[in-house]
Amino acid sequence: MFDVILWDVDNTLLDFPAAERQSLMDSFEKFGLGPCPEDRVARYSKLNASYWKRLEKGEITKAELLPGRFREFFQQEGIAFDDPQAVSDFYQIRLGENAIPQDDSLTLVASLKGRVTQYAVTNGTKVAQDIKLARSGLDQLLDGIFISEVVGAEKPSPDFFTPVFEAMGPVEKSRVLMVGDSLTSDIRGANNVGIPCCWYDPKGHALPEDLRVDFHISHLSQVVEILAGRL
Repeated sequence: MFDVILWDVDNTLLDFPAAERQSLMDSFEKFGLGPCPEDRVARYSKLNASYWKRLEKGEITKAELLPGRFREFFQQEGIAFDDPQAVSDFYQIRLGENAIPQDDSLTLVASLKGRVTQYAVTNGTKVAQDIKLARSGLDQLLDGIFISEVVGAEKPSPDFFTPVFEAMGPVEKSRVLMVGDSLTSDIRGANNVGIPCCWYDPKGHALPEDLRVDFHISHLSQVVEILAGRL
């Protein structure tokens, strides 16, 4: 059914919440910012997600997002620290180093190597993604990696996918599958460029009314069923 799979990275191939949690705690320890209990992690995660949504909508740039989320977070938490950029830089490195596979994704990608062409397509920062893809070994399993900072556009913009299609060569769009967890970047991005999409949704949410979702899965292993035409 498909010749190419476009994999999202964070929250799809890799467990981003676990990496986010550990990296935030590491950053608080590194800079002496005080305790970082679970409720504080949860508040940061919610704020961080809102910043990435604004980026997808084109409301802010990534250069504004990276230190801006920490600046606002510190203000909200009453933390007196005047160098959010330093925290952001360290945090990005730790995000890369805390690469945690999701749903045995490494085995899955390895099993599909040579059977289909596989690309990583991610809005994450180049610093974090380069480290985590190398640390996890995904860089050796994938046929190509497309990072928004390098591409010059963010998912869901069609401009993000232009170099991806160029790398594919002559492949029908109907034989390219986007797999990702984000409705606003992965699924909308696939809709924007007219390729089939698979929403990875472990929590089993209701399907959106405003987007086309061709496949709805709760575990990455189900991608094998899709490729075999059983799902």
